Amino acid sequence: MNLEKIVAVSGMSGLYKMAGSRNNGLIIEDLDSGKRRFASVRKHQFTPLESVSIYTLMDTVPLTDVFKAVRKTGDLPEANADSLKLQEWFDRVLPNYDEDRVLVSDIRKVIRWYQYLNERNMLGNDEEE
Repeated sequence: MNLEKIVAVSGMSGLYKMAGSRNNGLIIEDLDSGKRRFASVRKHQFTPLESVSIYTLMDTVPLTDVFKAVRKTGDLPEANADSLKLQEWFDRVLPNYDEDRVLVSDIRKVIRWYQYLNERNMLGNDEEE
């Protein structure tokens, strides 16, 4: 599972591959069409998925490890499910997550990102790991 060049861009739905950089922004590539475009740092904020971690009661867990745990559970709720159901599900995925610092909106992002990458077969499989 390699999330090295995958970024979330504020104001734009979905995830993108970082194809290049300039001093005033990034050149991003759509994962479906392969179309490239420039995204300015003046208008957008960029979040590389490899830098995302989830707070636990002891430390933080990288997003790749969370995705592996999601795969092991085998079930994935809808991102728009009610808050209590999402929190119960995430407690099964990551039993010691910090409920005070991990918001329901963060859980929804994890689900959406997982679905998006899984639909495009970008998460790899257990044999590769």
